[in-house]
Amino acid sequence: MKKLLTLLPLVIVMAITANVSAQETKKPFMGAVAKKKSYKALYVLNNAEEKHISGTLRNINNALEDPRLKGKLEVELIAFGDGVAVYRKDGKFLDQLNMLKSKGVILAQCENTVRERKIDKSDLFDFISYVPSGNGEIIIRSAAGWVIVHP
Repeated sequence: MKKLLTLLPLVIVMAITANVSAQETKKPFMGAVAKKKSYKALYVLNNAEEKHISGTLRNINNALEDPRLKGKLEVELIAFGDGVAVYRKDGKFLDQLNMLKSKGVILAQCENTVRERKIDKSDLFDFISYVPSGNGEIIIRSAAGWVIVHP
C-alpha cells in the first residue's frame, strides 16, 4: 500500500502531462465541414428596414462565397409583407439583387402581398419571380429539406 501511495503522485503527473500533450496536438476549430454534395437555403425577408434588407442580402452573398459551400449551395430569397421593399424599383437594392441573381439566387415575391397591398407589379423589378404565398413557399421548401434562414 505504501508503494502505491508513493507512485500515486507520479501517476497523476503522468496523466496530466499526457492530457496536456493531447490537447496541444488537437487542430484548432475551423467550423463545420460541408460533406454533402449540395445544400439548399431559403432566406426569408418580411422587414422593410433598409439595414435589415442590406444585411440579409449580404448574408446570402457571404454564404455563397463561403469556401466550404462554393458551388454546392442553391439559394432562394422569398420576400413577403414589408419585405416587398427589397424588390421596389424606387429602392436601393438593384445592384445587390443583380449580383445575387448573377450567382443563381432565386428572387421570389409573395403574390398575396402584392394583391393585398395593391402594388402594381410594374413598380417591382421585372427580373423577380412570384409565388402564390410566402408562407406556402416556406412550408414547401422546408418539407423538401431546405434550411430556412430568417436573419
